[in-house]
Amino acid sequence: MERVNQLWFKAIHHIGSTSIAGIAAKPIIDILVALEDDECGRACAEAMQELGYEYRADGGIPGRHYYRKGNPRTHHVHMWVESHPDIERHLRFRNYLRSHPDEARAYEVLKRELAKRFVSDTLSYSHAKTEFCERIDILAQSKT
Repeated sequence: MERVNQLWFKAIHHIGSTSIAGIAAKPIIDILVALEDDECGRACAEAMQELGYEYRADGGIPGRHYYRKGNPRTHHVHMWVESHPDIERHLRFRNYLRSHPDEARAYEVLKRELAKRFVSDTLSYSHAKTEFCERIDILAQSKT
């Protein structure tokens, strides 16, 4: 992604469960990219495709450019304009769990339970994590 990064990306961050030491995670790397502007999310599509990524438009999340790689999946790339609030929200969540191991373990337990319940329904799995994630975001905001 270095070649793509030099052209369009302002910052790259490792997010998701694999970015939090000590908790179990699916073997999928989540990458958050801050873009110079919205057009960069589409403009880098050809270069990303050359690296094996598939462009999925916003993937159901307004303002995002979403790429995925592999079958089975190995990488998810989430791109937003650098001023988009979802960037700060994802980083707050990651940083809070990194510095609060008890909450990180609780997140791991929740994810394991939900993975058993929603084996092939990723949308329901994601929605079922919302309450926990919102609670952590509120805690993280109060710490800043």
